[in-house]
Amino acid sequence: MKNLTLVFIALIAALNFTACTDDDGFTFTAKPDPEGVVFTNSTLETYNLMASSSDNLAERFVWNEVDFGVQTPVNYEIQGATTESFETFSVIGVGTQTNLPVTVGNMLSLAREAGLDNDPLTPEPNTGTIYFRVRAYVGADAGNVVEQFSDALAISVTLPEAEEEEEVQLPQIFVVGNFLSGGGYGSDWTPADAVPLAASAEGNTDYEGFVFVNSDTPELKFLPTNESFDGDYGDTGENNGDFSGTIEQEGEVNAGTPDGTGGYYLINVDTEALTYAMTKTSWGIIGNATSTGWDSDTDMVYDPATKIWSLTLDLTEQEAPDNGIKFRANDAWDLNIGDNDADGTMEFGGQNIGIPEDGNYTITLDLSNPRQYKYSITKN
Repeated sequence: MKNLTLVFIALIAALNFTACTDDDGFTFTAKPDPEGVVFTNSTLETYNLMASSSDNLAERFVWNEVDFGVQTPVNYEIQGATTESFETFSVIGVGTQTNLPVTVGNMLSLAREAGLDNDPLTPEPNTGTIYFRVRAYVGADAGNVVEQFSDALAISVTLPEAEEEEEVQLPQIFVVGNFLSGGGYGSDWTPADAVPLAASAEGNTDYEGFVFVNSDTPELKFLPTNESFDGDYGDTGENNGDFSGTIEQEGEVNAGTPDGTGGYYLINVDTEALTYAMTKTSWGIIGNATSTGWDSDTDMVYDPATKIWSLTLDLTEQEAPDNGIKFRANDAWDLNIGDNDADGTMEFGGQNIGIPEDGNYTITLDLSNPRQYKYSITKN
């Protein structure tokens, strides 16, 4: 697997704005942050864009918090363009958080603007480059805005040939509750900010995904769509926060967690069997490429801003599949993930992951996109 580390150093604009009132002579000054705006998430080498998966999450862009030195919220705007110059661009989203999900549909629109298509007469799938950047700014009026831009992030995209479009989007349901704000997803009990779970195939009802349920007293529900509470599923218990392992759509209460506490959970829901399960997880790596070998894990750290587990440590050269490392949860083999094809995508119970040479590495594990889990191993 080819591992890429992208470091983006923002341009710093020497801009100030000053607004005064005749009454008190107060001067309000905002200055650019010398550290600038920098993307911090890892990206795939190429994104395969299929129209049937337009609503799926393609990437969650993450960047650092910017400080303009003023007591006012900083706004962030993700812009997408077909050229690195951003002479023209589309606004993908705006908010005050330091991350934003971008869908396959968002990328597909830019790819088509760039002239890519999936004409069946094309001998090879169309591959090209689209660009994203972050605009951080304070102020609202055109004449009173201080802003900074990140460097352009180049994303390679591929549009498969038309016959490949027969693949359908994995069915999804969504988890909503009182944990969304604390988990870094958005506003509590807001369907649009709910976290997706995905089924294994079209027509299946075995939904799965990882969710950071960051609440001291978790309560949640499962939604058929992320547009409203229509048709929502809750627990069959008597009180909000109960966990029975079974769900219903009429007379339900808000579901809870098995032990009534928050954490990083693997959630499985079957809307036909009307059951659900929640497994609290904490992730680490294990293997003979680490100093502790196959005897014990080295713990990873979860960052709710990036939705990524990460770890930096020394590793030794090891060849897969017999040697290397694996990811596993809770210091046990009940839940472990590997890579069967050494392609950066992951499978439960998959093969060991090889290490190309001795060195100090940063390892990331991204479980935020249901059933499309990925990792990176980057030598420092």
